[in-house]
This record gives sequence, structure tokens and C-alpha cells, in this order.
Amino acid sequence: MSSSHRGPPIVRLSSSVAISFALVTAICGPAAAKDPIAVTVDIAKVMRISAPATTVVLGNPGIADATMQDRQTLVITGKTAGITNLVVLDAKGQLIADEMIHVVKPQTGYVTVQRGGSRYSYACTPHCTPTIEPGDEKGYFEAADDHLRKRIQFGQQNAGTP
Repeated sequence: MSSSHRGPPIVRLSSSVAISFALVTAICGPAAAKDPIAVTVDIAKVMRISAPATTVVLGNPGIADATMQDRQTLVITGKTAGITNLVVLDAKGQLIADEMIHVVKPQTGYVTVQRGGSRYSYACTPHCTPTIEPGDEKGYFEAADDHLRKRIQFGQQNAGTP
């Protein structure tokens, strides 16, 4: 075969590779998305970052909380089930981390009771006590929330915490 017969198939192959790459990129995005950081409701998780941070921003602080333990260590706590993002910046405003946070309910120890159109949540570890979840029956939620707040306040007063 002469070189003139070899040229077009290579060009066609290169074009088909480029078209295939373009289709895959259009369908899947420019790069494979990394897995979100999984956190369980009411459980803290330590996250180490590569450089000293000065700013931490959560897309929805109702889903998770992030506290700086030191300039390169964050503690992420799940508040309620859902997905949000976490952005960490250095002193110059440069991006250190941009992560998705996926907060899930615990797989064991919780019971949800559906009574007609009303829902009630209980923590059962091992005895069942009222707990609250968004969507619980309003009066039950408010009473349980009041009880939990008083319990926390009682513990803080006895521990000498302001």
C-alpha cells in the first residue's frame, strides 16, 4: 500500500475518536464526578484539607455543619438528610476544596410511625424515645423539639457551659 492509502483511514480514525470523545464528554460531563462525602445525621466526620483555610461555606447549613478544628482540619456534622456542597478557601480567596456532602439518616436505631397523615419519629437505642425529623406531625415535632432543647440546656447548666 502506498502512503496515500494509509492517510485517510488514520484521519477517519482520528475523527471518529474525536467524535466519540465529544459524545462521551457531552453525555458524562467533562470529567468523572468524584463521590460525595457521606455523613450520617447527628454524626461528626473529620475532613483534612491540603492547605490552611480561612473561609468555609456550606451551600445549605440546614443539612450539614462544618467547624474548623484547626486551619487544615474540618469537622462536618450531618444535621438532616440531603445533599449540599462545601467550599473551602484560603486567605487569598483561592479554592482549596469544593466537595459535595451527602447526609443520610442512620440505617439502624430509628423508627418512623405513620398514623394516617401524621408521622412520628423515634430513636430506639435500645429503648424508643421521641426524636424529630422534618415532616413529623407539627404538635409532636414542637413538643419533642422543646423537650430536646430543655435537655440540652439542663446538660449545659450542669456542666458549667454558658
